[in-house]
Amino acid sequence: MKKFFMSLMTVAALTFVACNGDDDEPTPVPEPVATCNDGVQNQGETGVDCGGPNCQPCDTAVAPTCTDGVQNGTETGVDCGGSCPTLCPGSTITVSESISADTTWSADYIYELEGRIFVDAGATLTIEPGVIVKAFAGTGANASVLVVARGGTLVADGTAEAPIVFTSVADNIEFGQTAGTNLDQNQRGLWGGLIVLGNAPSSFDGDAVEAQIEGIPASDTRGLYGGSDPADGAGTILNYISIRHGGALIGEGNEINGLTLGGVGSGATVSNIEVVGNVDDGIEFFGGNVDATNLFVWAQGDDGIDIDQAYSGTIDNAIVVQGSISDHALEIDGPEGSLQGAFTLTNATLIGLADNEADGEIADFRDNAQGNVNNILVTGFTGVGTDLQLSDVELDNAGVAANYTAGSLEFAEWQVVLPAGVTASSEIFNDTTDGSTFEADATTFSSAVTAETATVGADTSAFAWTYSNAKAELGF
Repeated sequence: MKKFFMSLMTVAALTFVACNGDDDEPTPVPEPVATCNDGVQNQGETGVDCGGPNCQPCDTAVAPTCTDGVQNGTETGVDCGGSCPTLCPGSTITVSESISADTTWSADYIYELEGRIFVDAGATLTIEPGVIVKAFAGTGANASVLVVARGGTLVADGTAEAPIVFTSVADNIEFGQTAGTNLDQNQRGLWGGLIVLGNAPSSFDGDAVEAQIEGIPASDTRGLYGGSDPADGAGTILNYISIRHGGALIGEGNEINGLTLGGVGSGATVSNIEVVGNVDDGIEFFGGNVDATNLFVWAQGDDGIDIDQAYSGTIDNAIVVQGSISDHALEIDGPEGSLQGAFTLTNATLIGLADNEADGEIADFRDNAQGNVNNILVTGFTGVGTDLQLSDVELDNAGVAANYTAGSLEFAEWQVVLPAGVTASSEIFNDTTDGSTFEADATTFSSAVTAETATVGADTSAFAWTYSNAKAELGF
């Protein structure tokens, strides 16, 4: 017992001495412990066997957790996000500079356009099926828009199941979806649009060889289009694309179309295109001769399909559904210079608003229009009544009336679901100059039908994939 008591006194004395030692001596740094080589991230380590108070610093280039098949560390997904170099699927990539080298936009991400983005000459932008491209509004000349310059290539080859969607950043559409829920066809002008330019012949005032496309400031020469190559556009594919809520104003009376095709030649493929809620025209063809199939426009602010400058391709299978502020379903102009060219529009359905009070015309054939318009179904447009304006198909000046008389503007197989107060299909055809037999001939090239008995117009099944079909419950 005495020995035990003496031992306790010794321990106490040693303790007292230790507590009264030199307080300024540094505390020894502990040696790395066994957890630093056990192959596990533990004991405060910031990576496997590294970091924390016990181990050496981690290699900050790529943390080992980025390859371990587990979501850990700062990762926002398995081996992606956070400190890892790989973005997680569904992440957003902001595009704020033009594309000067071959680039692919992957379906794993959402892309946001900030400003005027060009695909420069010599570069190819490939957009995978299912990609969502959102755009900031921008202001004036810097409105967000994607422009494919002459010599550039866009491969945007979507599918019915995975269309490529261009929309606004205000749209709450999420990764993996084809539609959001917070916007409808009446939200317009939230960004610019899609512009594709080429080297195909176009007819310009004064026989100029090229011109600046509307919507792009004249100071940027990448906005030029037109040339001498009718086969231009090889490699460019626009297929299963939905363009929504565009048409930003860049200047007084100068808005961007949903899809603008300027001087695009026969080498390009344009098919299965939808434009919804654009401030200006839905789709506009400035010269060129590219063919286009399966076009759908809903609730545009101006014209549904617009043709200018001797566009000489074929548009086959198209639908225009007018909105509350829409102007013409079709607006057709012809050559501006000596270069002549005539379009073909076939198998189209034009759907109007029964309560339209102004504008909302069916079609307007204007300056020097030349082409063939056949197999057209007209339905839903206004008739005669209090405060209503009869929607019509117009030849609106002497020049286009002369073209009709000369046979360079032709109409065939128009069927009309008669509006209220209209007793014959020919009543909706109007030569404003009374200088041709257009109105009398309409009794031959048009006929009255019901929606159930119509035999012309678009094949609506081609548009079952569209946002419009689901949103407007069109039943295609």
